[in-house]
Amino acid sequence: MAKEEHDIIVCRCEDVTLGEIRKAIREGATTLDEVKRITRAGMGPCQGRTCRLLVAGEIARYLGKPVSEILQSRYRPPVKPVKMGDLSVISEEGENSGCKCREEVTGQ
Repeated sequence: MAKEEHDIIVCRCEDVTLGEIRKAIREGATTLDEVKRITRAGMGPCQGRTCRLLVAGEIARYLGKPVSEILQSRYRPPVKPVKMGDLSVISEEGENSGCKCREEVTGQ
C-alpha cells in the first residue's frame, strides 16, 4: 500500500509529515526555525540531524532558491538531567574550598 506524498514522514522523531511541512511553508514559514516552531520538525532527540536537509530542500524548492541560501536553524545544547546528588557534591566542594557563592547569593 503506497502512501500519498503528503503522508510521507519527514521528521521521524516528531512524526511530522511532508504535508505539514509544505502547509507551514505555504502559510509563510521561510526559514528552518519558522518551520520548526510551527511543526516541531527538528525538535526531537536527533535535533534535526535526519530531517533538517529535507525541510531546507522543501523551503528552497518552494522559494526557487538553492538550499545553500536557506537560513540554517539555531542550535541549542541538549537538555540533560542532573542528579540532585551531583549538585550536593558540587555544593560541598564549594564549601570546602572557601567558595563564597552562598554568601554572595543569600547575603549571609
